[in-house]
Amino acid sequence: MILLPVALAFAEDAPAQSSGGPFGSLMSIAPLVILFVIFYFLLIRPQQKKAKEHKQMLSEVQKGDNVVTNSGIYGRVISVQDETLTVEIAENVKVKVAKEAIAIRKPQS
Repeated sequence: MILLPVALAFAEDAPAQSSGGPFGSLMSIAPLVILFVIFYFLLIRPQQKKAKEHKQMLSEVQKGDNVVTNSGIYGRVISVQDETLTVEIAENVKVKVAKEAIAIRKPQS
């Protein structure tokens, strides 16, 4: 409590900061712009690239491919529709899954 008036007194005596010319406000924004650029190249861009590769992989899925779903189910593609795949996970056991649920595609050999 005793230091509060002293701090206020020193704050009043502090000289006002000058803008430093026409680039003063620009230089205060520069670190934020640099930080955004770093985030873009380290986080956003690789994620977009990975999503593009996954979309390409999904468009190449065809009948007979072995696939692994995001939940870890292994199977062989029996049929391909627009949004779904029919996957045989065991003999005479077929499940219908969304194309987006496919994590790995192993082309038929």
